[in-house]
Amino acid sequence: MGSPAEPSIDSGRRPGAAVEGREPAPRDDCPQRGWKVPAFVWALPPVALLGLVFLYPLALVVQQSVQPDTGGTSLQPYSDVFASESFREALGTTVWLAVGATVGCLVLGFALALVIAFVPFPGGKAVAKFIDVFLSFPSFLITLALLFIYGTKGMANGLWTDATGSTGDGPFQFLTTPWGVLLAEITYFTPFVMRPLLAAFSAIDTAQLEVASSLGARPLRVVRQVILPEALPALAAGGSLVLVMCLNEFGIVLFTGAKDVTTLPMLVYSKAMLESDYPAACVVAVVNIAISVGLYGLYRVVSRRAGA
Repeated sequence: MGSPAEPSIDSGRRPGAAVEGREPAPRDDCPQRGWKVPAFVWALPPVALLGLVFLYPLALVVQQSVQPDTGGTSLQPYSDVFASESFREALGTTVWLAVGATVGCLVLGFALALVIAFVPFPGGKAVAKFIDVFLSFPSFLITLALLFIYGTKGMANGLWTDATGSTGDGPFQFLTTPWGVLLAEITYFTPFVMRPLLAAFSAIDTAQLEVASSLGARPLRVVRQVILPEALPALAAGGSLVLVMCLNEFGIVLFTGAKDVTTLPMLVYSKAMLESDYPAACVVAVVNIAISVGLYGLYRVVSRRAGA
């Protein structure tokens, strides 16, 4: 019967370790060196796709804006549009509606966000979750709901005529006026202000509020000196976003049926579809794009500083 094999003297060495008098065995796990793809190569497909589906149509709009119907290349379409009374009125209407809606959204959104964040009530968390769902609603849906309530044949006017026995239209006819458009925009865009505000309020230490209250500060003073400074970046970010979106809003103005309210998007539609004046429509579109891009740049700067 043979004796058991003696253990090898190098049985305790690590795999791949060099042995005196021998060449080290090549390791199988050595990384294989290959050609490294430059980073810009990976960026080419998305850039090409972006240029094809987005930048190229915009370039065509800019090109058409400097090509009058008489032929050639000229800035005459810009001179004609800027000199027209309809463009100046549309620009003024767009600006005051956007600014008014933004101010209304900031005030209403701040008040509602305060209640949801700091006033405990049943269903508060469900309301906060519903705000996220509301952001996905199309703007015309909210306008259509307002038409069912305040329209010429809406519920409010129907109740009025039933109560008074009147055969004419009810008293609620403001929805087809600029104030109706303003109400619809505030109703739709307020959650876009509330969302960053709720995120900012969730980061506020409740101990600060308790200390301020224990020192005798009234609720309005607590809001002004403790909550408002923390909410300013979120208010600026939400307000900038609402301002940009209101400048480009088309569905609300169209669905309210406000005939005397012409904004820049409505003017583009009128010039292109009703008058077939494509150079003028492209000029208005270029102006609208320039304003929107500038305000969006401001929104990104404010959002970055606010951490949104």
